[in-house]
Amino acid sequence: MKVTAVNTSPRGNWNTARMVKAACEGVKHCGAEVTYFDLYRQEKFTGCISCFGCKIPGRQGSCICNDGLKPILQSIAESDVVILGTPNYLGEPSAGFRALFERLIFQNLTYEKERRSYHAPEKKVLFLMSSNAPEEYYDAIGYTDMIARLKGSLDTFVGKTETYICGNTLQVADYSRYTWTNFDPESKKQRHETVFPNQLEEIRAIAENMCK
Repeated sequence: MKVTAVNTSPRGNWNTARMVKAACEGVKHCGAEVTYFDLYRQEKFTGCISCFGCKIPGRQGSCICNDGLKPILQSIAESDVVILGTPNYLGEPSAGFRALFERLIFQNLTYEKERRSYHAPEKKVLFLMSSNAPEEYYDAIGYTDMIARLKGSLDTFVGKTETYICGNTLQVADYSRYTWTNFDPESKKQRHETVFPNQLEEIRAIAENMCK
């Protein structure tokens, strides 16, 4: 079984990256072959440029834009399981995630009455999001609806998608450098040391189960 995992956070070793790496540990436990990408360490890339090259007969279903996303899209095309991790920035996924999402979804969109997607949505997808906002706020502030929309597109054009949110995360190691009076740094650190590790274990278990 082949797995593509993508950390779409600019930070390569913080919350989102740790979530994606935990999922990778889970699928590796089943013997899966994992290809891991830090999106912001790829060559220069962009979102969809609306060239419609992916709609031309002979190229249908494959993005033809040759940039830093090309190896990721190729790896996803060859994978059975896709792991996507993003931080929540201003109530949305990261800009890098959005670029990848546009390219991943639009290449499969047909604009045909007979079929919606050029490829059957046969993959398994694990969507992970880290967030400063606690999970219990998601319904009230519209984040739940945002995730549902992303999941719907992934379900339709990539494959059956599971989601997992880690909220109320530790944003920085040293809060004393900032004048952030909204937060209780000690409470954040305590949660990071006690709750977050348990969440990583849950992510490992979910990913492992996806590969069984």
